[in-house]
Amino acid sequence: MNIALRYAAVSDVGLVRSNNQDSGYAGPHLLVVADGMGGHAGGDVASSLAIAALAPLDGESHGPDDALSHLEASIDSARQDLVERSELTPELAGMGTTVTAILRSGNALAMAHLGDSRAYLLRDGVLNQVTTDHTFVQHLVDTGRITPEEAEYHPQRNVVMRVLGDFDVDLTPDMSVREARPGDRWMLCSDGLSGFVSIETLEHTLSTVADTDECADHLLQLALRAGSTDNVTVVVADVVDLDTLADGAGPSTVPVVVGSAAVDRDRPTSAQDGPAARAATLVATASAEETPEASADTAETPQDGTDVAGDDSDVRPGKRSRRWIAPVVTIAILAVVGAGGLYGYRWTQQQYYVGVSDGQVAVFRGIPTSAGPLTLSTPIQLTGDKVDDLPPYVVDRLTETISATSIDDARDRAARLVADARADADASTQEPAGTGATTPPVDPATAPAAPADGTTTETTTDPPAAP
Repeated sequence: MNIALRYAAVSDVGLVRSNNQDSGYAGPHLLVVADGMGGHAGGDVASSLAIAALAPLDGESHGPDDALSHLEASIDSARQDLVERSELTPELAGMGTTVTAILRSGNALAMAHLGDSRAYLLRDGVLNQVTTDHTFVQHLVDTGRITPEEAEYHPQRNVVMRVLGDFDVDLTPDMSVREARPGDRWMLCSDGLSGFVSIETLEHTLSTVADTDECADHLLQLALRAGSTDNVTVVVADVVDLDTLADGAGPSTVPVVVGSAAVDRDRPTSAQDGPAARAATLVATASAEETPEASADTAETPQDGTDVAGDDSDVRPGKRSRRWIAPVVTIAILAVVGAGGLYGYRWTQQQYYVGVSDGQVAVFRGIPTSAGPLTLSTPIQLTGDKVDDLPPYVVDRLTETISATSIDDARDRAARLVADARADADASTQEPAGTGATTPPVDPATAPAAPADGTTTETTTDPPAAP
């Protein structure tokens, strides 16, 4: 049996972030998703370095017996690259990235995993999550302190305990080997997808959309329509038996690089529809500098085309200058933008989140951003709980803000956040050591929140760009 992969990869900056800190890679032997963290500059550098270290594995030079060791060695090489880059560029200190990678050798798949990006396997129409999240909340689930259902809405669900970071500590990734069966479909993604789209919807989409490119694009748009506040990266790969395919029907062998490791990393979001996408577009439009005067001047340029040195006997009047067009068009555009802006603003005022105001845990109405001089959120309730009394990782999480579905949900999340923080502080001496998103392993009760992580849904065949 001659096994191959038919693959597709897409990445998008999302509706909120200004840059893409995700990176993705898909090739005939290698699939990778890396979700960078560590601030505006550090996250994209970290994920790009991870892709650059792993990409050379995409070839036939390794056999089934040593694929796992090659994969682990490349991840350690990426860690060393992060350490060296941080030493050379101090402002990048604290950067890190998740890594979820599959290396194919024959009909064997070697897998490595660090962080909260995920790998899913669709086999016989049933979707299963293959990887285990290295998060504080997953630790609470594993120890029986909360249920998996409660973990989906836990305020610390994004606190990552194991990542590939620039600290000089070797955190061994989860390593495994699996069989590649024809008919299997693999999906790797960052939490910009898995954190906003249910597993039932993922299973339905992966089962019903046969083409890998269309499936990856559809999953991406599902995340954006769900209002994903993070970068979104998706890799979809089908295991095929080449012996059963017609001549010329084999899959492409051209690698696909997306996200911050790609050349076209700066593309804006491709969000197509939905209130969140429209609001994000309106915010971006309102923030951009507009020069209608220049447009009016251009429109007022004489367009009659008459020859000023023509025959004097020709007394027919020349075409009238159409100076009225520019003002009318400008007014029409402003009316449309104004109506859309009003709609978008009304939508933002139906959103709620938990954050910090006046040094306290607070419930906000709106979204945590602004459109020019207009602030789109207002604190509507101060809980009285001082942030100075909370663990640092909780303060970091509040600074990133915690989205809610309603005002009651926001109040409940704020109350549970404080209660859980106090309970975790009381039990801190019993928790095993872990690590935050960007620091070496520490006690989970004081583990800092992983910074939430811009850019393209277009695939590219360019090699990884230099970080």
